[in-house]
Amino acid sequence: MPTTPLTAEVISIGDEMTSGARLDTNAQWLSRRLADLGIEVAFHSTVGDAMQRNIDVFRIAAARADLVVCTGGLGPTRDDLTRQALSAVAHQPLELRQPSLDHISDLFHRRGREMPERNKIQAMFPVGSLEIFNPQGTAPGVDVQIARDNNSASRIFALPGVPAEMKRMFDETVSPRIVSMMGGDDHHIEQYVMKFFGVGESEMEQRLGDMISRDRQPRVGITVSAATISLRITAIGSSPVECHTQIENT
Repeated sequence: MPTTPLTAEVISIGDEMTSGARLDTNAQWLSRRLADLGIEVAFHSTVGDAMQRNIDVFRIAAARADLVVCTGGLGPTRDDLTRQALSAVAHQPLELRQPSLDHISDLFHRRGREMPERNKIQAMFPVGSLEIFNPQGTAPGVDVQIARDNNSASRIFALPGVPAEMKRMFDETVSPRIVSMMGGDDHHIEQYVMKFFGVGESEMEQRLGDMISRDRQPRVGITVSAATISLRITAIGSSPVECHTQIENT
């Protein structure tokens, strides 16, 4: 693992977020997942559906965070601008990826519908970027690196705003890629959640002591909801067996 922890920014895109019409639960979920990986989420940003504002938010985020995870704006309508904004920030044109187009077309076919021409935009990616497969919907994600002035790069992962799609894509594709960024051959992540009742959060924290230290491996995260304390053990290792051993010892 690197000596300097990675920093992250979570971006939520959509007029429904900036207007308050919809509660932003995606950012909360992503922040917890990133923390489980030992990554400090330093910033949250929310931006509406306007091209220049999207470009500005991505540029600022790329300049100050090692990795950026955003949700929203990957649909086929004219107010879905994430792909175009990333293309502008990366200084790379959009190109059509036939495998993605075939997957989207197949989804419509299986549902007994003809794919509208507008959905082709969802198969467009900035040149040089990677795709993030979406097994559940028509909005594949985008994985693109943005060069910075200090000869480093910020990596942006763009995911759809639909929570079920976003969560699966993060866990199955984005999370392993982030672990790979963190060095070595540690490509496996395993998690185990323990739930406790009848004890307060501060008392639990005192009992755990160094067990919940941010630099401990495996990480032990603590969350509280409805009088239930959840401890999430997140192990990163070179194999599932190594991860299971870490979890069992913890």
